[in-house]
Amino acid sequence: QVQLVESGGGSVQAGGSLRLSCVASEFTTSMAWFRQAPGKEREGVALIQETLRTYYFDSVKGRFTISQDRAKMTLYLQMDSLKPEDTAMYYCAASHGWDGLRRDDYAFWGRGTQVTVSS
Repeated sequence: QVQLVESGGGSVQAGGSLRLSCVASEFTTSMAWFRQAPGKEREGVALIQETLRTYYFDSVKGRFTISQDRAKMTLYLQMDSLKPEDTAMYYCAASHGWDGLRRDDYAFWGRGTQVTVSS
């Protein structure tokens, strides 16, 4: 059982930045950030595989950066140039497989951290 605990969410104005952290009990083959806005489906935002290859949802490319520090057992999501449409609950997720950004591929989830971007 992989345990994940997110932190770093908050309220920020459009154009601002936040860095989310996710402390993991272990690192898996694929680790990702998802988000879910009220009334919407949970969507994949960014993924990093154990080879350090990364993938991003189109709407966040060039603004968000996923990274990891294995010494600290922490996954990060640096979010810059934030927009109101980035407002959502952000979740850390882990999978033992070589997966993409499909929600159903991830067996382990944190409880989320709220990000609110005002215009």
